[in-house]
Amino acid sequence: CFSLSELFMSPTLEMPTLKLTGNENVPRLGLGTWRMGESRASRKAEARVLQHAIEQGMRLLDTAEMYGDGGAEEVLGEALRNAAVPREQLFIVSKVYPWNASSRGTIAACEDSLKRMGIDCVDLYLLHWRGEHPLADTVGAFQKLKRDGKIRHWGVSNFDTGDMRELATIDGADECAVNQVYYNLAKRWPEATLLPLMRERGIATMAYSPLDQGALPKHKLLISIAARCGATPAQIALAWLLQAKDVIAIPKTSRIEGVDEILGTGRVKLNAEDLALLQKIFPPP
Repeated sequence: CFSLSELFMSPTLEMPTLKLTGNENVPRLGLGTWRMGESRASRKAEARVLQHAIEQGMRLLDTAEMYGDGGAEEVLGEALRNAAVPREQLFIVSKVYPWNASSRGTIAACEDSLKRMGIDCVDLYLLHWRGEHPLADTVGAFQKLKRDGKIRHWGVSNFDTGDMRELATIDGADECAVNQVYYNLAKRWPEATLLPLMRERGIATMAYSPLDQGALPKHKLLISIAARCGATPAQIALAWLLQAKDVIAIPKTSRIEGVDEILGTGRVKLNAEDLALLQKIFPPP
């Protein structure tokens, strides 16, 4: 156990990682940017939060052209320019709108995202959710972007088991590195059939809303467990997700203190008793 002051300190611990397709180590704890960039008045403060996160050790940052209609990508771009960390040490994730995900539209959308962030390449580019365009067209565009050096990996988001099975029938689908889904202690539905299928195919899970949009840190029993462990409820929820070696968690915060709390998750170790109690409170499907 640690004191709360220790848990909120910027960690010197090594960030847990997993290997994506291509055998590349990727951080399993990142930071999301949903709802950032929506207000011009708040963009400077949001960029400072992301800059702080990068400079304190956060290496994976997730965004999308959807967030703030490109505003979140611009906020992230400002943070990247100001942070005293080389770009090659970071892993940047962005996503294409489904209605932009045609053969040509995917490429144009990616190029626009790159301009907004001020970078030459996205490390992981995702189809945000299923839309009107054939998956084969989107995958073909992803492959071209990869050949052209504009993205390094590609994946999908919000795909259920049926979607993943359909994707597997498309040429080049074996390059899919990640499926980003809503997954947390309170929403364990992916464990029924989706996660086993993805594990069989070597596709990592990226859990968005890992704190259930702020509901989990307010859960009374989670608060009790956290107090016993000398942690915070958010850290307990994140530490639970990180028990699975093929899961990446991307919580979001707009506060510098929230960044430090998230980074402090690396100091939290759940024992067998903790895990058994969490399993009882939040049963699997």
